[in-house]
Amino acid sequence: MTTTDMVKITVNLVVIYVVGGLIMAFVYAKTSPIMFIKAKEEKEAALKLMMPEADTIATIGDWEPHEKHAEYYAARKCGELKITKVVDEKTGKEKEEQECIGPSDLGYIVEGFGKGYSSYIHVLASVDKNFIVQKISVLGHGETPGLGDEIEKDYFLNQFHGKSADNLIVIKGETADKIQAITGATISSRAVTEDGIKNGVIMLKEKLSGEVQG
Repeated sequence: MTTTDMVKITVNLVVIYVVGGLIMAFVYAKTSPIMFIKAKEEKEAALKLMMPEADTIATIGDWEPHEKHAEYYAARKCGELKITKVVDEKTGKEKEEQECIGPSDLGYIVEGFGKGYSSYIHVLASVDKNFIVQKISVLGHGETPGLGDEIEKDYFLNQFHGKSADNLIVIKGETADKIQAITGATISSRAVTEDGIKNGVIMLKEKLSGEVQG
């Protein structure tokens, strides 16, 4: 192979990499806003399911479990929910805007992350005003199929209702007042329970009541 041939091959490879990079950048620029909007809509729907009796869910703060941005919210009941119809400036279509008059807190929702076996597990938990867990949800994870992904099943999630931070402890085997580990997936179980949910509930207590939970 001559020097000229080597130069041609090098130039061709550079051109291919540059063109490929430009195509990827173009695709990302087009799809990124769509993905962002979709993720936002999915999160809003998940928040509503955490406390469906609430009229509004308002962001009241943020924190960084495992250096990941997460938020916490107040779930509120309105004394009066005023609905006004307005015209969207961008689309020209009529839409409804809600105004919550005389709101009172029903409870709180916290977003968190737990370090699992093969991923960070993204979770939500709702609590009442006494910081007792009402419901939890797993928003995303990359745990092992058939083992760690059992964290999404109702038999595991339903254990959390009525638990205080003190009871958010994983036990191998049957338990009446703690959280029973998923068989073969203790790390994933602890990531959800003791890392994601418990730390989120403790944080809420510290931020919103001034009490420190040990």
